[in-house]
Amino acid sequence: MNYTENYEGIKLDVQAVDITITDDLQQAIRDSISKLKRFVSEINWVDVYLNLEANQSPDNRTIGIRLGIPGTDVYASDSGEHWLPILKSLEDKLRRQLEKR
Repeated sequence: MNYTENYEGIKLDVQAVDITITDDLQQAIRDSISKLKRFVSEINWVDVYLNLEANQSPDNRTIGIRLGIPGTDVYASDSGEHWLPILKSLEDKLRRQLEKR
């Protein structure tokens, strides 16, 4: 399931192959973007990549997020067992990158 939306003036592009994105996960992605907006003057676009590995390991979910900001884009990815904790971890990683700028 892929979708694109305009969220608070930011082009949000979510790409998930063979994964149904729940409304809770969509809202969690929007909430993370809102929190990250406090650390940068302008976010032009956000690409979110969700992947579900076919293997049997517990860490079979992966999320990658790229923020399109003036200058060099920032990117972080992480894997885990559940979508929401992975998203929270990525929010922290991206926040640290933005604070270093």
